[in-house]
Amino acid sequence: MRLVQLTVPTGKRQTIVDTLEDREIDYVLTDENSNRDYTAVIYFPLPSPAVEPVLDELQDAGIDDDAYTVVVDAETVISRRFESLRAEYENGDVESDRISRQELQAEADSLTPTFAVYAIMTIISAVVATAGLFLDSPAVVVGSMVIAPLIGPALGLSVGSVIDDEDLFKSSLYYQIIGIVLAIGAAAVFAWMVRVTNIVPPGLNISGVDEISERLAPDLLSLAIALGAGVAGIISIATGTSVALVGVMIAAALIPPAAAAGIAIAWGQPSAAIGSTALVLVNVLSVNLAGLLTLWWAGYRPENLFTLGQTEKRVRRRVLGLAGIVLVFAIFLAAITYSSYAVATFEENARGEVETVLSEEEFAEYQLLEFEVIMDDNYPFVGPERVTLTIGGPQGEIPSELADTLHERINQHADDPVGVEIRSVGITER
Repeated sequence: MRLVQLTVPTGKRQTIVDTLEDREIDYVLTDENSNRDYTAVIYFPLPSPAVEPVLDELQDAGIDDDAYTVVVDAETVISRRFESLRAEYENGDVESDRISRQELQAEADSLTPTFAVYAIMTIISAVVATAGLFLDSPAVVVGSMVIAPLIGPALGLSVGSVIDDEDLFKSSLYYQIIGIVLAIGAAAVFAWMVRVTNIVPPGLNISGVDEISERLAPDLLSLAIALGAGVAGIISIATGTSVALVGVMIAAALIPPAAAAGIAIAWGQPSAAIGSTALVLVNVLSVNLAGLLTLWWAGYRPENLFTLGQTEKRVRRRVLGLAGIVLVFAIFLAAITYSSYAVATFEENARGEVETVLSEEEFAEYQLLEFEVIMDDNYPFVGPERVTLTIGGPQGEIPSELADTLHERINQHADDPVGVEIRSVGITER
């Protein structure tokens, strides 16, 4: 429910009153003496879905943007006429649950902080996320998402496109571009400082840290996170519900991959940053694409109906452009996903071959103790570099026949030659 406060311009008092009476809307009218341009202030309660059509009708009646209008939440309204009005507008569909276009625009503006605050908070969140990745701590990484101020620009671009507010669209686009650059740059600088000061062990292999490695070679499921965050963000802001948790979800799609890209750059492995950087870009584009589609589906249109055709064409072009770019990145992520699947298949088949060989009669006295596949550093399409086996058996060296057989059987399942390293552990049974 909303309470609308509207200053009545000189000569428009009867027009406003007639409009509200025609719609059977309760109102309170008070005289205004502070400004000669306004003769009164009128207050009237409205169900949330009625705010937009009523304000549009008043504007069509000659109440322009110069009239001072305030829309605030109303906790309780007790009125028979208000209940009838609610029954008229609240019919259970999507459009009846959403806030007005005017409130949506104000909400999108309020979610974006000033540039200085935005830049500082983005840098801090990237630094915290980088520290969390080094610590291999999911809790710290989640904490970095909470302070990231990304939800405003991410949703503002979609809102600006749909309601034909090009200033909001351009400022949100600018903020998003700057945010990506700042996040990756801050993470790279902080990671470089960590490296040169030996805060982390010298020679740290970043691919051995789970929180980092999983973002250096992202898979196609990451796309679902960004699309879900975009849809959830728009629904949250459009229905007037809390967007704090959705902001964390959007930050989850952007900040940790940006931090991983910065770490890879600081470690002098630009190829390792390709996958995480691509993940950041596809997530940003997916959030915007999902937001555009959700807002248009929810029924939001520009204020001036004469620009509806132009806005619709502009939105269609942006949706098609975003969808095309997201599709290209999705193909790239699909290739990484297939590469990961091939590695997992190789590992399973190689282990099966080793167990099969050791089960043969001539090698029955040996048993597999440990099995490990070491990956190469060809990010984002990593592959097996060597297989390390720890085999227990009688005292002495592993027979060359066993080593040759294992090497041959394992490489049957590899596209490129894979080294096989065998370690022998003597086992004495009593």
